[in-house]
Amino acid sequence: MWILMAFGSALFAGLTAILAKCGIRRTDSTVATAIRTIVVLLFSWVMVFLTGAQAGLGDLGGRTLLFLTLSGLATGASWLCYFRALQIGDVNKVTPIDKSSTVLTILLAFLLLREPVGGPKALGVLCVGVGTWLMIEKKAGQKESQGPWLPYALGSAVFASLTAILGKLGVEGVDSNLATAIRTGVVLVMAWGMVAVTGKGALLKTLPKEELGFICLSGVATGASWLCYYRALQAGPASVVVPIDKLSILVTVAFSGLVFHERLSPRAGLGLALITGGTLVMLL
Repeated sequence: MWILMAFGSALFAGLTAILAKCGIRRTDSTVATAIRTIVVLLFSWVMVFLTGAQAGLGDLGGRTLLFLTLSGLATGASWLCYFRALQIGDVNKVTPIDKSSTVLTILLAFLLLREPVGGPKALGVLCVGVGTWLMIEKKAGQKESQGPWLPYALGSAVFASLTAILGKLGVEGVDSNLATAIRTGVVLVMAWGMVAVTGKGALLKTLPKEELGFICLSGVATGASWLCYYRALQAGPASVVVPIDKLSILVTVAFSGLVFHERLSPRAGLGLALITGGTLVMLL
């Protein structure tokens, strides 16, 4: 059963980007992120109560809450950048850069936390880096229709890696479900704060109903992915569950072809193979 849960995690994680892309064709990405976070927050607290992690609320210290808040701010910045990049660019190009946060996390852990990087990890980092570069190739004659997506995609990866580092520094010993729920609460405040500061609250009145449905479904997909992921980790070995979950990029690429008719060039296909192989090598 746990292996089905692991593949379920990858499936729902891969669908998240597709559903989100469907929901932000006309809807502002910041507004979409704020709405979606409500759904994710509900799922995260369901996970807390399902696992009994709420008992640890009274044990949280000031330092832990500080780093959870900082980690939440980094998560919020990552999500805002990611959905803006998805709105502008192709899923097949944005997703690989977002997934490269694994590489940045390993490098930052080496520089800041002095965590060793062995041969397999170094090889994996190289494969993912080269694969990402191959996948973001700009097609001849292609123009950016709504602005440059690359800075937002890079921002998504950088802030995602900072989320992991901040979590490592300050939230050790805290149940992961509880930490995720608190962090998501910070993201919710940040996202709606951005909506208010940028004056985009009025856009809620003109939100296309069909896109609202896709935005909510993307939040449901994220929550379902988390539920499957942590259930798989409870019953199965992390050395198998984690690599399966990272294969969500294959799901995203497959569905982007079916839904948006995005096709991989031979070069991009090689890049995808390198990213997949590099991810598996890093997690050995």
